[in-house]
Amino acid sequence: MHIIMVKKRLANGEACPKCIQAEEMLRERGLWDQIDEVVWAHEDDPESPGMRLAALHDVKLAPFFILDAEGEPRVLTSALRFAKELSAPKARASEPLLDWSAAASELNQLTPPEIVRWALQRFGTELGIAFSGAEDVALIHMAAKSGFGFRVFCLDTGRLHPETYRFLEKVRLHYGVEVEMHFPDAVAVENLVKNKGLFSFYEDGHQECCGVRKVAPLRRALSQYAAWMTGQRRDQSPTRTNVDVVELDQTFSGKGQALYKFNPLAAWSQAQVWSYIREEEVPYNELHDRGFISIGCEPCTRATRPGEHERAGRWWWEESTQRECGLHVKH
Repeated sequence: MHIIMVKKRLANGEACPKCIQAEEMLRERGLWDQIDEVVWAHEDDPESPGMRLAALHDVKLAPFFILDAEGEPRVLTSALRFAKELSAPKARASEPLLDWSAAASELNQLTPPEIVRWALQRFGTELGIAFSGAEDVALIHMAAKSGFGFRVFCLDTGRLHPETYRFLEKVRLHYGVEVEMHFPDAVAVENLVKNKGLFSFYEDGHQECCGVRKVAPLRRALSQYAAWMTGQRRDQSPTRTNVDVVELDQTFSGKGQALYKFNPLAAWSQAQVWSYIREEEVPYNELHDRGFISIGCEPCTRATRPGEHERAGRWWWEESTQRECGLHVKH
């Protein structure tokens, strides 16, 4: 499902009041991140993209919404109706599409490369590998060696280290794979910064910023997949001790009735990951050579000190049990 919101810009350059009210209502209800694209209809320009869409669908009011499912667009001219439709419970499969108990039992007996191969053999490019750090590029290496097609995606928060951007490009070139970049909603970022500044997370916690810059883009990214794969390990933090090799994702939704989440490295230690990286000559972020172990956004990541846990450099001003950005929280 691809959703477009068409907003009207008045001749004086301002957004129409109803469009502003509709956006505020959608944000208050937590539905704004489900909109994939915002198109403007300029009142004094009949050739503007939004005006063309209005003419195509014979719509005289703004805002309006185009819901396109597999090339069959449907138009809603009521923001309240649109919100109600998005809020309606989505049907989920009564039974997982996999034989759940059999799959979990089998996968727990396999090595990480075998788990990656198993998942790709069944899902192929319907599975996306979430990529940001050392564990993730190890999974990309395993996927490349499997012989099966695969896809890679990355969340660009706009606040990553320069070294991380160079790392992303190095991986793209090394494996000849497109790294699909997903970005936060510009208006949401603008509102956050305008209202709270660039470093509000040091005062009131990182959850709001991560919600805008990470969680919402991940939700949009996962809508393209039937399964996804992460580099989570059980020994990474107190919040990940119960990570399973394969899970039915109850937090996010995919393109099907169920979204599967694979964590092939769940049982591995940090030492095992780095042993694999060294032996296989897997590319890694140059920040690791400068004392950074777990790497996120630049303002929220520091090098760890001798003897500190690997996640101690992430959101170091908060309690260790709160050091999750919302991407891997189970509900």
